[in-house]
Amino acid sequence: MADSKLRAAMLIISDTAYQDPSTDKSAQVLSEVFATDGGDQWTLNHKIILPDDILLMQKQIVRLCDDEEYMNLIITTGGTGFATRDHTPEAITPLIHRHAPGLVHGMLAASLQVTPFALMSRPVAGVRNKTLLITLPGSPKGAKENLLAIIKLLPHACLQAAGGDSRALHIGGVKKLEEDAKVNTSKGSIDHNHDHSHVHTCGGHSVPKARTTEDEQPKSNDLNAGPSRRHRSSPYPMIPVETAVQLVLAKTPPRKTIKAAVSSTLIGCVLAEDVKAKEAVPAYRASSIDGYAIFVPEDGPSPKGIFHVASISHASPGEIPALPLGKIARITTGAPLPPGATAAVMVEDTVLRRLSDEGLEENEVEILTDKIKPNENVREVGSDIRAGEIILKNGDEVTAAGGEVGLLASVGKAEVTIYQKPVVGVLSTGDEIIPHDRPGDLRSGEVRDCNRPTLVAVVRGWGFEVVDLGITKDTPDDLEKSLREAMRKVDVIITTGGVSMGELDLLKPTVERVIGGTIHFGRVAMKPGKPTTFATVPFKNNAGNSETRLIFSLPGNPASAMVALHLFVLPSLHHSSGVSPPGLPRVLVTLDHDISLDSQRPEYHRSIVFAKADGLLHATSTGGQRSSRVGSFRSANGLLCLPCREGWLEKGQKVEALLTGRVLGL
Repeated sequence: MADSKLRAAMLIISDTAYQDPSTDKSAQVLSEVFATDGGDQWTLNHKIILPDDILLMQKQIVRLCDDEEYMNLIITTGGTGFATRDHTPEAITPLIHRHAPGLVHGMLAASLQVTPFALMSRPVAGVRNKTLLITLPGSPKGAKENLLAIIKLLPHACLQAAGGDSRALHIGGVKKLEEDAKVNTSKGSIDHNHDHSHVHTCGGHSVPKARTTEDEQPKSNDLNAGPSRRHRSSPYPMIPVETAVQLVLAKTPPRKTIKAAVSSTLIGCVLAEDVKAKEAVPAYRASSIDGYAIFVPEDGPSPKGIFHVASISHASPGEIPALPLGKIARITTGAPLPPGATAAVMVEDTVLRRLSDEGLEENEVEILTDKIKPNENVREVGSDIRAGEIILKNGDEVTAAGGEVGLLASVGKAEVTIYQKPVVGVLSTGDEIIPHDRPGDLRSGEVRDCNRPTLVAVVRGWGFEVVDLGITKDTPDDLEKSLREAMRKVDVIITTGGVSMGELDLLKPTVERVIGGTIHFGRVAMKPGKPTTFATVPFKNNAGNSETRLIFSLPGNPASAMVALHLFVLPSLHHSSGVSPPGLPRVLVTLDHDISLDSQRPEYHRSIVFAKADGLLHATSTGGQRSSRVGSFRSANGLLCLPCREGWLEKGQKVEALLTGRVLGL
């Protein structure tokens, strides 16, 4: 890589430029920056104009990143503002494996020196596989400012992302890196030689300095402090759902690939490679009808009259005798055309004239038409699929409805490379929780465990392997033991209960203070599901390799747990498995009745979505939405995304909904 120029691609994201490329001005400006300020280190391989469409952007970026001839750098320009069609950050963020907030800060800081409106841009930067992704504003001036702020640093970042020897790249230290990049650091130099010594009778001392930031220090309750000293209000900031989802995707480990046999077990898996046909379909010239194989001259009419039936060609393996001149051969659909035959006539265009002496076979048949053309009713070799043709692409999902398994089987593929699905474990917590199937009546304070069987059923329904981790008690030791055992068995742990503000809500401190995890969020601005918690835990597998385990700690109330499962766990599982875009499909529905809104938090209202004769999707509520009400999910196939405000949404108004199940028909 170091001996050749770095490969870059530029994506212009603009509905206007997509319709009329002459309206784009940014591409020329940015190309000049590469040419004049890029230090002769870049080759701009692609300039591609795309509309503001998330799926099209993602497909193009995945193709440029995941190909063998991957790009070292992809920059986008446009779609980073606040307009309703500005979707570039939302398209790119789920594709990033490792974020680069320093580059984002550098671009914003540079533009902020020019105008306060620099804060109206929503840049994103990070690495996917070996490719650095950076979003720039759509205005030529803003895009140029952002790129100039970082372009001299990008070769070093791209070399590291491509797998360069980090030790070799850093020989000589930061000073050498700055010299190589021709970065002027004089403006950024600050005199830190302040005198902090004080005179005491015992002599001077240095000021103690914490080596962790406030954000890095534990926020959860100290397990040894006792209930009287627990937090009286949550120390975790309440973040929007969208921010929480992006955090989940950013912290989900990179995808792994495995080989898998072509069978029905592939349903729901995503291909991690382009699949080429190893043989043509059909592999021989075949009849597309039941009838008779005939010889038709190139320059004359087809034969008409009475002909002797010389042979029979069935759709079965074996040698087919050649067709004698002046005779015909009976043939079935899919059977090989006999050598010497050039077309096939349908049985409907013939009449049987004479049987064999035994009366068992056709002897003579009359052909009633002379309109058959050469190659008529014949499927040529490779007419369906050519040998070497790409039949499925990296990122395609093998579905139960799409026929992908049949397509793979038809070209003789025995196995394919797919993205490995994570294994999921479900654990219930709480002294009050008992197995749902325990015989006998409930004692005072007992609650049957409905969360665990429900979540296990849903995740299995999504097509993932699930391990039932049982029920653990509300003690630090029991919880720690259960979590450590779970990390040996599964990649993703889902817990329910223990994340609120009670003295026995031990999940957060156990994860953070005992097993060494990092809590990325502990409260989300949503109803239901506010205490939803997401954490990652470093882990070494049995082979001694470092891995990361994900922990989704969902509220104990059943409706809250189910909503959080759909909103946060599913996108992570999809991301790991290669499903793009991750998460539930979003549709627009018409309300069939008034629905009240919550003024404090956005609400995800359980609903039934169905099609009506007007061609639109309609929705009705499942009834009472209390977070503990299990029945609110009965028959539900959607979550209405209700905004946070006073008042009502009236009957007939349209609102977005997330589909959790199949849409009901008319």
